[in-house]
Amino acid sequence: MLKVVKIPASELQVGMYVSRLDRPWLETPFAIQGFVLRSDRDIERLREFCQHVYIDTLKSTQAPEPELPKVSASAVARPRRPTKEFFPQRTLRPYKDNSEWSEEYPKAQEAVEFLSDGINEIFTRVTDGRSIDAVKAKKSVDPMIDSITRNPDACIWLARMKQEDQYTYQHSLGASIWAVALGRQLGLPRADLRSLAIGGLLFDVGKLRVDPEILNTDRPLSDDEFQQVRDHVKHGVEMIQGSGLMNQDVIDMIAYHHERHDGSGYPEGRKGDLIPVFARIAAIVDCYDAITSHRSYARAVSPSQAIKMLYEWKDSDFQAELVEEFIQAIGIYPAGSLVELSSGEVAVVVAEYRTRRLRPKVMVLLDAEKNPLTSFKTIDLLNEKFTDDGMALEIVNSLEPDAYGIDMAAIQL
Repeated sequence: MLKVVKIPASELQVGMYVSRLDRPWLETPFAIQGFVLRSDRDIERLREFCQHVYIDTLKSTQAPEPELPKVSASAVARPRRPTKEFFPQRTLRPYKDNSEWSEEYPKAQEAVEFLSDGINEIFTRVTDGRSIDAVKAKKSVDPMIDSITRNPDACIWLARMKQEDQYTYQHSLGASIWAVALGRQLGLPRADLRSLAIGGLLFDVGKLRVDPEILNTDRPLSDDEFQQVRDHVKHGVEMIQGSGLMNQDVIDMIAYHHERHDGSGYPEGRKGDLIPVFARIAAIVDCYDAITSHRSYARAVSPSQAIKMLYEWKDSDFQAELVEEFIQAIGIYPAGSLVELSSGEVAVVVAEYRTRRLRPKVMVLLDAEKNPLTSFKTIDLLNEKFTDDGMALEIVNSLEPDAYGIDMAAIQL
């Protein structure tokens, strides 16, 4: 029996259980990831945001008839524009890793701690009614940029280790790191990496003016409440204008990070190239960090699942070329991902090879029976391709961030 069926929003009926949307949940007022359509009004509201949805037939009292998938003209592959076209005024250059993981990790720790302290100071100042400290923002990101420039894996690991509390603060930390990692992949110069870092740090600062009960609710939002959430963009722009920070790329990231490639976003409904390119980057890292983080109304998805979701949303929510560059930047199994090996062991990815994404270096946490190890062992899958008994050794599954009760934040390297 089919469990999940994709149907057009025009065919929705009361009693259907909606398990997925055609866009990120955080772009809609439906805060709960999965709900039953209980009235015609529910259907009308859903149609305002989605062209199609996914129905769980086992949880529905009214299930759709399955149909064969259709191939649309938009699904046909077409040539991609080279990303350098999006930065006509920049000289792009590839970066090389200049440090090993073991060498970079302690430096990355210091850099991320410094950044975290800076975020707390900046946001506390704003919460107290004072203006954004633009100088503090610039100084806070510099050590992190240096670390990612040398080798991004250590900072990517630490971005995955964020605590679950104070989501807005931690989201800013993660978004800043992901933005710089993508900028490095694109070959952007340091000045642009700094703009991306500051923009990632501040694009959600306007949420500090939104009622936290609305931001953290576990129920669908009313129209008025959803508008209050959307107004964080306006608040953020006002706050940055009052800070004296005149960097247009940063302002664009704050003003337009909720615009979408197909014009379905807000506040202006811009589409395609009418969205500033730094804002297009902000949209991707905002979404990725959100869906891979635990929130009050949704559990985190695994990095590999998040990558699949971003790939599904390319050409609709996000520009395809930038999605593909982001995937190249962080990989299918970014540092900090929990994975299951063909041996049955559970490990965490500690470092990638940018030429061999599927065979990273991992640290084994649980044995084949899923029992914790008293001491962790590191396996370089690029070199170790077989188990002791001659079986192929490879990653077979990407796990949820807290699988088997593992507390990633408690892991000491």
